[in-house]
Amino acid sequence: MSIARFWRETPRRYNLGGSKCTSCGTVYFPPRAVCPVCTHHRQSIEKMVPFQLSGEGTVLSFTVVHDAAEGFEMQTPYVLALVKTPEGPVLTGQVVDVRPEEVAIGFKVRATFRKLREEGRAGVIHYGYKFAPSEDSTAAPPLGPAAAGRPAEAVARDRATS
Repeated sequence: MSIARFWRETPRRYNLGGSKCTSCGTVYFPPRAVCPVCTHHRQSIEKMVPFQLSGEGTVLSFTVVHDAAEGFEMQTPYVLALVKTPEGPVLTGQVVDVRPEEVAIGFKVRATFRKLREEGRAGVIHYGYKFAPSEDSTAAPPLGPAAAGRPAEAVARDRATS
């Protein structure tokens, strides 16, 4: 990503700034100029307003990355998750400040401002959001041998019933 593009996107990266359709109430992140949910898209023109996401969320799904992309090798293993916000949008982000085995579907998180990457050895440092455990989250018990190879949804269902 070019430096110019990164700086243009700074407000939404740093503040989780999205948009809301005043016709139907749907919230978007990143922001949109037109609402695709409204029956006639034209009715949302000039009706999209800036909207600030709370930064709170719940893990919908996640994966543990062991073979990282270039520049992220020192962070492995790390958790990459889909986080459902109370406002509606689903965000993708890294879950930090917790061991990978403690993350589970339904885990409560909050957005936090962190370093994302650095361009080159003496390059520009890029910051943005990641997710950390929220105050009311509880870590999941470590996965045992019975969970190995099973879908995450099945493991989460078993945890909820035990």
